[in-house]
Amino acid sequence: MGRDRCSWQPWLASDAHPNGHECAKGAATLHHGFPNAAHQDHRPRPSPETGKGAEERPGCHAHGATHHEAHLDTVEAAWLGLSVGTHGHRHLRGIGKCGPRRLYVSHGKRRGGRSRPDESLPERRAALPGAWGPGLQRLRKVGSASGTMLLRAAWRRAAVAVTAAPGPKPAAPTRGLRLRVGDHAPQSAVPADTAAAPEAGPVLRPLYMDVQATTPLDPRVLDAMLPYLINYYGNPHSRTHAYGWESEAAMERARQQVASLIGADPREIIFTSGATESNNIAIKGVARFYRSRKKHLITTQTEHKCVLDSCRSLEAEGFQVTYLPVQKSGIIDLKELEAAIQPDTSLVSVMTVNNEIGVKQPIAEIGRICSSRKVYFHTDAAQAVGKIPLDVNDMKIDLMSISGHKIYGPKGVGAIYIRRRPRVRVEALQSGGGQERGMRSGTVPTPLVVGLGAACEVAQQEMEYDHKRISKLSERLIQNIMKSLPDVVMNGDPKHHYPGCINLSFAYVEGESLLMALKDVALSSGSACTSASLEPSYVLRAIGTDEDLAHSSIRFGIGRFTTEEEVDYTVEKCIQHVKRLREMSPLWEMVQDGIDLKSIKWTQH
Repeated sequence: MGRDRCSWQPWLASDAHPNGHECAKGAATLHHGFPNAAHQDHRPRPSPETGKGAEERPGCHAHGATHHEAHLDTVEAAWLGLSVGTHGHRHLRGIGKCGPRRLYVSHGKRRGGRSRPDESLPERRAALPGAWGPGLQRLRKVGSASGTMLLRAAWRRAAVAVTAAPGPKPAAPTRGLRLRVGDHAPQSAVPADTAAAPEAGPVLRPLYMDVQATTPLDPRVLDAMLPYLINYYGNPHSRTHAYGWESEAAMERARQQVASLIGADPREIIFTSGATESNNIAIKGVARFYRSRKKHLITTQTEHKCVLDSCRSLEAEGFQVTYLPVQKSGIIDLKELEAAIQPDTSLVSVMTVNNEIGVKQPIAEIGRICSSRKVYFHTDAAQAVGKIPLDVNDMKIDLMSISGHKIYGPKGVGAIYIRRRPRVRVEALQSGGGQERGMRSGTVPTPLVVGLGAACEVAQQEMEYDHKRISKLSERLIQNIMKSLPDVVMNGDPKHHYPGCINLSFAYVEGESLLMALKDVALSSGSACTSASLEPSYVLRAIGTDEDLAHSSIRFGIGRFTTEEEVDYTVEKCIQHVKRLREMSPLWEMVQDGIDLKSIKWTQH
């Protein structure tokens, strides 16, 4: 790029490095570990194998492609879904040092380290500069959040251009649908003598408004993970060579990033596979370790299913569990909590932000009560970490569960905070090599924990901006729906509430019917972990919602990458389909005629 430092989107730049160079050692992965990772020396270097210059070696540079051009092609292929490799070849090359001994994945026949050119990629790439548009030029001048939104728009335009070249241009996608290039769709077995089927067109996908279920991976997190997926693949628990040391250093840096987000000591962070495992370790681990003296636990009726199931499992082992009710607002009564604590109570577990209705519990007050009564306090903060400020010391939290994929990190990784002073002891749930201070045996997946650490770092930097922006979008959605539709109820306390999780009940409309009608918007009617059940949400029943309203609830999720246009489109479609479904409903017709439905005695045939 003609610069000493690269931004996290270097492959979008037009001024690539001079052809034929080879990067110095230390910049030989993707050049990009974290945002603004420094390049070292970008002068041409002779090959250690041949002694020749990079431009004379077989491999990427022999074809006149720079690292940045190769990286451009790789990322284009990854993000646009194209089944092509780098700079017009059917293999994965151009990542790091290139040469005759470089390993690659071949889509065709292996030819002694060389590969066949793909004529389609230059033609596809020829369409890109105009398709990316002026938005990319602004990416260098804007902050990370707005830059990411511009980038997403540019990717959509580029995807349309790529599918259009060199053939005729496809029809414009329907408003409200995301475009995905369908080259990687599953292929069915076709006999060799069968004529080739016509090329599949672009696949249209719904807008994503379900960020409580999972969040998209932030590109900055992917950038941090890539080196540890390709070059730095050592086992972080290998203490005898540099591969292990590199991975261990990355793992400990990630531990520091997670700890910094919640005000903890890095030694108090234990990596797990996700919040479900963290909740199991916290609840079962504490209960079983102190079972000789304390056999009572307290939780609430609106906790996540993994917490409730862990408590039921302990009840089968002889423990006593108190399930506190919540008020109509969804918040617990602190006096009831104090009254429920017994001399043999070992643990209180209360979720920070509810995953279905977005209600925030008074965590600091609960922590003070538990601390004064010498009871450990655990909170499931999967929906809160990185979204609202949390400090485990100020809030007197003893154990906290964290999930990677709820904060724009990778799936399959999470963490649990376990206080060291005063020390909280847990009984390990699985046996093994004693990793993670003996509390969670098993090899720590370095790329995933690096992604979790990067996600926490980004969240800490962007929390204030994200919260203001999400609050604005949330208010826009709620107001526009409620001013256009009567008989819409917001579930949960509107004041003590995380704005990115909105749960609305549309009276006289079946929620599942509305979800099916809103097929071009990805929404849900409750927790993804219980979405297979046809029963109304147990969370809504716990706050006293009528069963008919509980059946008509929809959860709207607004996140870091949600745009105003997506919110407006969702509102427009929601209003349109609710009106249509109500016109088909005999109950709505009776209400319009002034009949009180609660006064009707229904008979069963």
